Amino acid sequence: MWEGNQTSLADFILEGIFDDSPHHLCLFFLLMVVFLAAVSGNSLTVLLICADPRLHTPMYFLLSQLSLMDLMHVCTTMPKMAANYLSGKKTISFVGCATQHFLYLFVGGAECVLLALMSYDRYVAICHPLRYPVLMSMRAGMAMALVSWLSASVNSLVHTVILMTFPFCGSRVIHHFYCEFPALLKLVCADITVYENTVYISSIVLLLLPILLICTSYAFILHSVVHMRSAGSKRNAFATCSSHLTVVFLWYGACTFSYMRPRSQRTVFYSILTPTLNPLIYTLRNKDVAKALKRVLGRHFTT
Repeated sequence: MWEGNQTSLADFILEGIFDDSPHHLCLFFLLMVVFLAAVSGNSLTVLLICADPRLHTPMYFLLSQLSLMDLMHVCTTMPKMAANYLSGKKTISFVGCATQHFLYLFVGGAECVLLALMSYDRYVAICHPLRYPVLMSMRAGMAMALVSWLSASVNSLVHTVILMTFPFCGSRVIHHFYCEFPALLKLVCADITVYENTVYISSIVLLLLPILLICTSYAFILHSVVHMRSAGSKRNAFATCSSHLTVVFLWYGACTFSYMRPRSQRTVFYSILTPTLNPLIYTLRNKDVAKALKRVLGRHFTT
């Protein structure tokens, strides 16, 4: 019994996707540059929204939560991958693997729910602009963020507890650069029927339902835009929604590509592509955020 427990709690080996070749070394350093850009951009976005009172609105509060999720997303997997590559070690402890699995699933699920709720925010802003202050109050924005975090945390906790209590056998080599559940599932030597049912349920709740909400929101938005008489109003409506739609397509596109080609070197770039581009697409190109940045820099240089 004790030997079995010791075996279950033994370290895992992250095979990774980079070797010592010059080509992979260049790719690794390029990845680190992109990683630093993602950390810097999302950290700056969160700090700006917190620091400027003019940005204390439901829309920008949700944007700050999106940036916080992106920041946690890249910091969950990239530092460990970099540390293993630079040190030449490939091991990760059982507790470290469980923690990494929980965090990446937690943040990924929260972002799926938040993107869906943000589409509702755009629906209210375009279809019911006069009622926007009532329907999208600061309390409503905080409730949306809370729902995103809590629902994803429960889902991730259930997944992690079920998966990590299975017996693992064989070489314990994870054919990936982090502890994701499909790669871990291949190491399990037990009946996984219960876990598969859990995956199906969570996929419906955290993937299909958000996609359905996004499609429904934009169907109503499109209907409203078509009936707008002013060309300027139509352009403003499309401009308001374009950033959110771009982020949605990038997020789900990156997820789809990652699971279609889980061991490709491109997978690691796709996994941080959305967190890197979100500050540029969704916030830093926004006039209000750009003005806030100028005000903060102006106060810094004047003092």
